[in-house]
Amino acid sequence: MSQVPPTETYNARYVWLVCAVAALGGLLFGYDWVVIGGAKPFYESFFRLDSVRLVGWANSCALVGCLAGSIASGALSERWGRKKLLILAASLFAVSSVLTGWASTFSWFVAWRILGGVAIGVASNVSPMYIAEVSPALWRGRLVSLNQLAIVSGVLAAQIVNWRIADTVPDNLGAELLRQSWNVQMGWRWMFTAVAAPAVVFFIGAWLVPESPRWLVKRGRGELALPILERIGGKEYSLRALQEIDATVRSESQVRPSWGELFAPRARRIVLIGMTLAVLQQWSGINVIFNYAEEIYRGAGYGVSGMMFNIVITGTINLLFTFVALGFVDRFGRRVLMLAGAGGIALSHTLLGLAYYMGLKGLPVLLLTLLTIGCYSMSLAPITWVLISEIFPNRIRGMAVSISVSALWVACFLLTFTFPLLHAALGASGTFWVYAAICVAGFWFIQTFVPETKGKTLEQIESELQR
Repeated sequence: MSQVPPTETYNARYVWLVCAVAALGGLLFGYDWVVIGGAKPFYESFFRLDSVRLVGWANSCALVGCLAGSIASGALSERWGRKKLLILAASLFAVSSVLTGWASTFSWFVAWRILGGVAIGVASNVSPMYIAEVSPALWRGRLVSLNQLAIVSGVLAAQIVNWRIADTVPDNLGAELLRQSWNVQMGWRWMFTAVAAPAVVFFIGAWLVPESPRWLVKRGRGELALPILERIGGKEYSLRALQEIDATVRSESQVRPSWGELFAPRARRIVLIGMTLAVLQQWSGINVIFNYAEEIYRGAGYGVSGMMFNIVITGTINLLFTFVALGFVDRFGRRVLMLAGAGGIALSHTLLGLAYYMGLKGLPVLLLTLLTIGCYSMSLAPITWVLISEIFPNRIRGMAVSISVSALWVACFLLTFTFPLLHAALGASGTFWVYAAICVAGFWFIQTFVPETKGKTLEQIESELQR
């Protein structure tokens, strides 16, 4: 089957605006996921959390909501459509941020954090999937990568807020004086509440964007999909795209898709590719650097101020190298970037482990950490979302994306949970060598099983993968 004609022209302003609105889900995801790290010492003092169990539960409870939202969004996006799920995610972000920030007890704080996790789970599924379904094939890679750019922008914003707030508290402040400070009484509340402002913008924008034309055709509403496609790429594009989508839908049973279909012979291999890529993105070990940055940089000899500033530097590198992916994903393709990333992370983890083994501190550890983040940010971070959003058949895309992202959240939990255990058993050097070995295995997997999808319509990808 031939690829998309390169001479087609698209309504760039409209397409980018629609995708930018959907990507706001990623921005809120990134900020909400990271801001708790800066608020941690302040809400712990306010709620008088005096046990490791309570501290751990406060930091990880949102993952429960992430997994629940990810699982639920698959079936709900198939039944209600992508647009309504974007609206739902925006509503949950707005409500949970305010309620978390102004929680009067620790129990309510946990409850609202879990609700915020549901918002993250829904957004992490629906935002990249919606962008993939409205994007022209020639732009789809960079447009889906826009969601990752929004995520890392949210992460950097939270890291800057954390850095500036933390700098206002003197070191070695006594427990009682800390508890009486503005940060403990009010500051952490505003850190969470700040999410409400962009959430309202996301909510308004989600009402204004169109529904996914592919979902409309699948629901038998092709007459509503046609004007959306025409506004994206003109009359000729809309007729060709509608014909391709309709042909794909007609070739499949009109019975509502079931979870069992994900593991039927025709779909099983594709679903396993998506789930493995999601797990690889987490088990590459990068989120350990973000989640345990304080411990890593302390072990490398940095003080509190140096640690917080280095964390901001990691967020900046994360953002800058995401632009590399944005510029190259539709030029060089998905496989090239994924292979370069997996190989580069394996090498940098190996060198980072060697640095710790040799007892090196300070700048060498910082530079190797930044190299690792740079490799990740231009490859596994954004391109995994691109592939997950485009390799699945139209009929089961919502549920397949859901189960893949659910695998990602489970992998994220296992990575976060096992790092202290690995670190205690193997030391920093051995732990990073384990992550390097995982990345080598990931390189082989990508080389062997992951297809190139650059420049192909979703229907062409579906046809080729199901041969």
